[in-house]
Amino acid sequence: MNDTSNHRNSIEQSETDSSKDSQKSASVVLMTYQQQEIKKLYEERLKIQQQYIDELKNELDNLRRHQPQNRRKNRKIWVKITKYLAKLHGSSTYQPRFSAQQVFFSYIGSFIGIGSLAYLSIRSGYPLIAAPFGAAAVLVFAVPNSPLAQPRNLIFGNLLGGIVSILMVNLFGSEPWVMALSVATAIKIMQVTKTLHPPGGAVALVGVMSEAKWAFLFTPVLLGSVVLLICTVIFNNLTPGRSYPQHWL
Repeated sequence: MNDTSNHRNSIEQSETDSSKDSQKSASVVLMTYQQQEIKKLYEERLKIQQQYIDELKNELDNLRRHQPQNRRKNRKIWVKITKYLAKLHGSSTYQPRFSAQQVFFSYIGSFIGIGSLAYLSIRSGYPLIAAPFGAAAVLVFAVPNSPLAQPRNLIFGNLLGGIVSILMVNLFGSEPWVMALSVATAIKIMQVTKTLHPPGGAVALVGVMSEAKWAFLFTPVLLGSVVLLICTVIFNNLTPGRSYPQHWL
């Protein structure tokens, strides 16, 4: 009887041990599964972080690659700005210099030339003076050696400006855009014919503004230019140190 009970106890003990072993193995399997899941989760996170790091590296490489070009562009822009600002200072060094004698004779000559036109207009009853002759006086008395102040330019530049203005008025009227067209056309024609004279552009503008007729071409444009030329030739050749013109045609 004792043997039977011992045998039963041994069986129960073995069953208990086997159940404990099965529980241990189950717990081990569960822990292994959890560890694998955690490992997968960390691997996925690590992969995402690695991708993000690679993207940052690519962006950094691009910035390093384009940085020298941006620096060169910025340097060029800065150099242009510096050169432009430099023009604001010391610009007087590029302007023509006039002696006291030149200033005095320019003053007297322009006074005589414009005064002659004004008094001849009053005495003769013909309009021999117009606003552009003020600009012409600056050229022929202040810088008589300028290519733009020669007789060819004075006479034909003003004459072409007058012709253009009259044609524009007859064709298109005196609208603002016609004024612009008249000046632009006069400049172009003077350039092509080598008779460029800045007051000629003013003649083209004044002609459209005043709705000029063909009489405008003769008085004041042609006769006024001739009178001013005569005054210029006489005055500049009687003045010490001056000679006019450099050429006639």
